Amino acid sequence: MKTKKSDIMTLDQFKDKHYGKRGTAKRDELEAGYKNFKIGALIHEARLEKGLTQKELAEKIGTSKSYISKIENNIKEVRISTLQKIVELGFEGTLHLSIKL
Repeated sequence: MKTKKSDIMTLDQFKDKHYGKRGTAKRDELEAGYKNFKIGALIHEARLEKGLTQKELAEKIGTSKSYISKIENNIKEVRISTLQKIVELGFEGTLHLSIKL
């Protein structure tokens, strides 16, 4: 099946069509969920890069393996204080946050 140029839409157009424009409740929920998913994926990737198991990371920061798993799998939102412990104590790195207006 050939795709017509008019059938192709950008990701933002898809989100607008199926979740509404930015600022609507459904769209805001989608965007927030993506940010949480992204943080979990970044933690997972960094943990593997450091050669740590979930259990080892959990022990380094004083939490449970299941909590690390829940963060990585987007079941549980990570608090900033916990994220800081993961990065600084678990990965021996530095956490940088920014706000864009």
